[in-house]
Amino acid sequence: MTERKPPGVSFESWIDKQIREAQERGDFADLPGVGKPLPHLSRPYDALWWVKEKMAREDLSCLPPSLALRKEAEEADEAAANAPTEEALRRLLTAVNEKIRAALRTPLEGPPLQLTPFDIEERARAWRERHGG
Repeated sequence: MTERKPPGVSFESWIDKQIREAQERGDFADLPGVGKPLPHLSRPYDALWWVKEKMAREDLSCLPPSLALRKEAEEADEAAANAPTEEALRRLLTAVNEKIRAALRTPLEGPPLQLTPFDIEERARAWRERHGG
């Protein structure tokens, strides 16, 4: 626990003393980023910078559900095209098709969904042609 500031000592000199003692003990020696410039100094100030960085670090999104599903469908389509096996392609597209069908039954918040389930057989045929199957 930090000691209390003694009476009659200015805050500045008391704080400077604590920092100096911590440096002498080596408390700051192994901090991440030591010796590196602060990130994002060239960007304009944004009051929510920490929220945006946390969301990026944790791969979170604040998109409306309909746009989040469109994004998920787009990513699933790309992943399916690059799937190592036809079975993996089918598994990916089946999972996203279930979500699309559920969203079509009960409309989501946000812009119109504008999605239809993937034709898995057509995608599998195209995958086999690309992979010589």
